Amino acid sequence: MQTPLLNYIPSAAQSMVTELLTDDNLTVKVKSERKTRHGDYRELPNGKHQITVNSNLNTYRFLMTLIHEIAHFTAYKKYGRAIKPHGKEWKLTFQHLMLPFLRPDIFPSELLPLLAKHFKNPKASSDTDVNLSLALKQYNEVNDKTYVFEVPFGETFKLYNGRVFKQGKQRRKRFECLEVSTGKLYLFNPNAEVELLSYEE
Repeated sequence: MQTPLLNYIPSAAQSMVTELLTDDNLTVKVKSERKTRHGDYRELPNGKHQITVNSNLNTYRFLMTLIHEIAHFTAYKKYGRAIKPHGKEWKLTFQHLMLPFLRPDIFPSELLPLLAKHFKNPKASSDTDVNLSLALKQYNEVNDKTYVFEVPFGETFKLYNGRVFKQGKQRRKRFECLEVSTGKLYLFNPNAEVELLSYEE
């Protein structure tokens, strides 16, 4: 295993991660930021397996993403390729692998209750767990991004791909946002990161 990988995760978790990555058929690569995913797992044509994780993640999200992808590899080995990518076999494996890491010397104490709740039934992406996602983002490096829930009603914002939306009303969990160029209505999770365009003090 390449030593630089350990620089991306909390120090108290490093020896445990090293043990999980002893399989010679598994490699882990750290990639530059990809907007649509934090990491991925795939079987390569030569029969080996590869995990990639984004380099821009904070240490806690990097660790979660890494274990998420290791769970895919472990579930594949145990149950075979016929299982669903984020089905019950993967969920059980992810829970089993992640549980030993849910300790105060690895994660901040304010994250632990949210993590415990999340891992009762882990989702395909932790971004769909709004409370956990927002809590994790507090540990990101400072940037100029705004969250959808912070955008004032009627103001416009831009996504990373350049699409522009106008903020609408809040439903029970998500926000109705109108795409300016098409007039189509979309629902946004409150923790979606956007760039505010027209708001003035």
